[in-house]
Amino acid sequence: LFAQGIADDSHFQDAESSHPNRVDYKPPKPVGDVYFVATFDTDDLEGWVKSKARKDDTNDTRYDGIWAVEESYQEKMPGNKGLVLKSHAKHHAIAAYFKKPFHFKNLPLIVQYEVHFQNEIKCGGAYLKLLSVDDQLDLEQFFDKTPYTIMFGPDKCGQDYKLHFIFRHRDPVTGAYEEKHAKKTDVDLQSYFIDKRPHLYTLIVRPDSSFEMLIDENSVSKGNLLQDMSPPVNPPKEIDDPSHQKPEDWDDRLQIPDPESVKPHDWDEDAPRFIQDSTVMKPDNWLDEEPEYVPDPESKKPPDWDIVMDGEWQEPEIPNPLCKTAGCGTWKP
Repeated sequence: LFAQGIADDSHFQDAESSHPNRVDYKPPKPVGDVYFVATFDTDDLEGWVKSKARKDDTNDTRYDGIWAVEESYQEKMPGNKGLVLKSHAKHHAIAAYFKKPFHFKNLPLIVQYEVHFQNEIKCGGAYLKLLSVDDQLDLEQFFDKTPYTIMFGPDKCGQDYKLHFIFRHRDPVTGAYEEKHAKKTDVDLQSYFIDKRPHLYTLIVRPDSSFEMLIDENSVSKGNLLQDMSPPVNPPKEIDDPSHQKPEDWDDRLQIPDPESVKPHDWDEDAPRFIQDSTVMKPDNWLDEEPEYVPDPESKKPPDWDIVMDGEWQEPEIPNPLCKTAGCGTWKP
């Protein structure tokens, strides 16, 4: 496998400090046999390869976003740096090789990295791809169709907040590859995208085909590769009989009119189903001219709002506080 980086950020550990109000940064030291580690403790991207892949219809670069290694501009810890996406509304792709390929045998695969959306995120992903072994692989030509084995990480567009875990499975009969997606988590992921705090994402794939996803060391999803992916790896035990035909006397109607039912003699087809309640009176303090919703006075246009990308800015509305006493707008009993 190989690794692709699409996200920021850095790794850190607490340490005792001579200054009582400061936490000193110390680069993490891998323990045991690791296949890949990147701490971004230097100012360069040594070992990383930026994609130079071109678009199919033009000679333009697919990924023209700029990468940088720098500290967070919020709550800085001197020396604690991360891989940062610098370009607004641009595609970014960068990759690096594992020390050696990882083979799924007797050891679990653990993928862990930190993501920090410093300015929130409107639409985009901060996910990793573990690329499939290929002697012809050229990381400078890496693009979205480059074969991968596992994809993992957060992704968001609009109000759809996701944590992807996808693996490509080769059908043993046809030889074709198909993407298998983990089911959507039951945990509300919105806060991890909007709180402007760093979060640690972890994927564990075990030799018994079980998997687990964690955020900040808290489990958010778990399952089995063979049973809990969509579409499933194992085919269903039973399928529809392709030779079966619908009987000629089959009636598609689940319900039919009761032949013994008779319309009541006092049934009035011209009367409305509902009528106004004559006992209900309009409150004296009802505000006819006040709208039910008004612009939120505390809302402000974001400084990075882009009319081309985001459209015209419209202030969000809130319920009119003047309407709480009795009501506003057109009175309807």
